[in-house]
Amino acid sequence: MRPTIAQINLAHLKANYLAIRKKTKTKVLAVVKADAYGHGFAEVVNALNSLKEKPEYFGVALSEEGIALREIKVKQPILIFESPTPTNIDEIFTHDLIPTVFSDEHLHLIEKNLTKTSKGFKIQVKIDTGMGRLGVPFKDALHFIEKIVSTNRFILDGIYSHLATSDEKDKTFAQLQLKRFNAILNELKKKKIRPNVIHIANSGAILTMPEAYFDMVRPGISLYGYPPSQEITSSIKLKPVMSLISEAASCRWFEKGESVSYGRKYILKKRSQIISVPIGYGDGLNRNLSNKMFCIIKDKLYPQVGRVTMDRIMFDVGETKIKISDKVILLGRSKHQSIDAWDWSKQLNTIPYEITCNISKRVPRIYIG
Repeated sequence: MRPTIAQINLAHLKANYLAIRKKTKTKVLAVVKADAYGHGFAEVVNALNSLKEKPEYFGVALSEEGIALREIKVKQPILIFESPTPTNIDEIFTHDLIPTVFSDEHLHLIEKNLTKTSKGFKIQVKIDTGMGRLGVPFKDALHFIEKIVSTNRFILDGIYSHLATSDEKDKTFAQLQLKRFNAILNELKKKKIRPNVIHIANSGAILTMPEAYFDMVRPGISLYGYPPSQEITSSIKLKPVMSLISEAASCRWFEKGESVSYGRKYILKKRSQIISVPIGYGDGLNRNLSNKMFCIIKDKLYPQVGRVTMDRIMFDVGETKIKISDKVILLGRSKHQSIDAWDWSKQLNTIPYEITCNISKRVPRIYIG
């Protein structure tokens, strides 16, 4: 095995999940799309399912991801956030997946594939309360849902929406979305229409908007140890689940005036030791981190120098005595130092979601805890 690994702490994953469950006191749909945000879906799902209070649902983006969950014997309902299409409808039926619907075309496609003996097919309706992406427009939602329940061809398993700004300090628009959602729910209640679950709270709302909990919450990035932004103060102490660890592959002295890596973007101002570490943009380490990141070696921080290359990066360790194979922490913590995905995100103007998802399959996942 190569020395560069992504260490996945399943104890941290479980702690995050249980803290979310304790705070919300609701059902939980664990979002495990995109290979559990780069953490490895099978191990993440199995770890969560080893708990006494298992997630009631799992959520994925694609039907293929739902199939992968069925292949590892997941028995819980699986909501796919994409809608039914001619290319995935057979998979949805075959593997007992719950599709997201929000148009007549979706309903017609499902009905077309129902057999005469089918008693009803589970669906969840997504309402666009302001996200501006997918969903039946909130002004049309009541009529759409009434049409669904007027036939015995469908089982209304859930109604949900997605908050666009729950990760922002200013909750004005999030509250408007919630008001729109509640207005629809109140009208449905008058008509005695009640789905199995109602949910709108993503990670941002879980941490800051208890009024948005309803029957179920949908933790995504918070499961993996990060709040969705740094504008909000997390009400739960989250523990990052992924650490990125490698080792010093070489160490040699460079003289003042010598350069490191492509383009000579780092020129030594004094004699110093440069180490190379076997990880690069081929592993998902963004090239734009060149000369902007640090590592931890022996509880001290050292700057990355020169351009990030496909397979290798370099650090200036000064006069510190470094041996080949000494441990190098790229994401993670030591006794007094820590580097997390937010440190990289600030340099790249992105979010931890992208950092963990981008760590490529070339980096072995090692599971602890």
